[in-house]
Amino acid sequence: MTRLILISLALFAAGCTTQQALHDADSPLGRLRQTLDEKFDDPQFDNAHWGVLIRSLKTGETVYARNERKMFMPASNLKLFTSSVAMMTLSPDYRYTTRLAANGPVKDGVLAGDLVVIGSGDPTISGRYNDGRVTETFEQWADSLLAKGIRRIDGAVVGDDNAFEDEPYGTGWSADYETDYYAAQMSALTFNDNCVDVRLVPSAVTGDLCSLSVVPDTKYVTFINQTVTAPPADSVSDVWFHRVRGTNTVYVRGRMSPGKPAWLESVAIDNPTLYAATVLREVLLSKGITVAGPAQDIDDRKDSLRSAGLPVLASFTSVPYSVIVRTINKPSHNLYTEQVLRTIGKERSGSGVGSVRAGQSAALPVLASWGVDTVRLRYADGSGLSRLNLVTPKDIVAILEGMHAGPHFLPFYESLPIAGVDGSIRNRMKGTKAEGNVHAKTGFIGYVRALSGYVTSADGEMYAFSMIANHYTVPTRVAEKVQNDVCVLLAGFSR
Repeated sequence: MTRLILISLALFAAGCTTQQALHDADSPLGRLRQTLDEKFDDPQFDNAHWGVLIRSLKTGETVYARNERKMFMPASNLKLFTSSVAMMTLSPDYRYTTRLAANGPVKDGVLAGDLVVIGSGDPTISGRYNDGRVTETFEQWADSLLAKGIRRIDGAVVGDDNAFEDEPYGTGWSADYETDYYAAQMSALTFNDNCVDVRLVPSAVTGDLCSLSVVPDTKYVTFINQTVTAPPADSVSDVWFHRVRGTNTVYVRGRMSPGKPAWLESVAIDNPTLYAATVLREVLLSKGITVAGPAQDIDDRKDSLRSAGLPVLASFTSVPYSVIVRTINKPSHNLYTEQVLRTIGKERSGSGVGSVRAGQSAALPVLASWGVDTVRLRYADGSGLSRLNLVTPKDIVAILEGMHAGPHFLPFYESLPIAGVDGSIRNRMKGTKAEGNVHAKTGFIGYVRALSGYVTSADGEMYAFSMIANHYTVPTRVAEKVQNDVCVLLAGFSR
């Protein structure tokens, strides 16, 4: 009787009669809601907060809601905001172009001046889309110069990053992250995700240093290798990296036993613009092109070098945004997302210079058109790494609904991780009705686990959903299990 009274009161508040309440409680949808209540009422989350909204994209009906108007830290669910707005404002076909220009005349095989790399914000100059050949673009540029007969550069190799304001980190990012790939610095000129890729292998002799190799093979970063090969009986593989702030000196410490697999790590560098210019200079030298001057960041020049109008010697055009967005959402790449947010600002602000504020200002009208509460929204960075971001599940579902109704739903939908198949949920929901069905973006920072996206029921009805847990202190896998269970329930649901 108590249970029926509670059901009646809850539905009366929503405008339902007692008869409707009793009927709904015994319907498939009513039973689904009761089961979902049980999932989110798990006493392990008594000290935490769940925000949930599930809506039918067929009928517009709210299937389930809990704290859907409350503010939550979204972690990487914030990428849904940035990636969706970019899809609408830049278009799926948007491409970046990075140019190699001459700051001086070319005569008799000599560039009598500087070689200038003019960045556009492109995050893709790397090995990500060409089987890991990280310097391929720079090698192609060197070949283009040789084809033009250029054998010597009398000036410097200058990196021009003036397409973006100098904002290397997101608002609220922790200083503890500076060595880590997921907090790589931003710049209008980037290369290899603004990281160096390290491979560490134990020696066959106990006490020896582990063998360290780096891609690209550059002098830009100095590694202090203090690792030790541990005895085989220890069966240990424990390594950590620390880049000294404001430098590119990286300490590597730890122990590895023989037979352990290679330790692979991407380490974020300082000053991406100078990094790109340095590696390009090294590639030119390796190709037989003499470079008299050093690598330089344009901001460190004493003159007033301006790249606008300089003759272009070579260029690189990125893959389209419809491909870039998959790198944003499937592996949840922070650098790509932050670059895209600044690009939105560069293309839509009218100033021609990208910044976080300009990107967010251009994003807000689009978000508002979908029903996002942009007055209360707290949009601190583009990727969700900041703990200063605050959104509601209702905001996220509004974006999912807006994209579903818009012209670019398919490339957006295909950019999301697929349960049991790829991206950040490739190992979740395997062997269930949700596998291959759920397309959803994950989010994780300390004490935050989010999952938002789309799932199709047994009746072929698609739902947009958002589930965010904040302030839990159980292992994260417990929050993930709740999210997985709900997705499986929805995938198997029939009215």
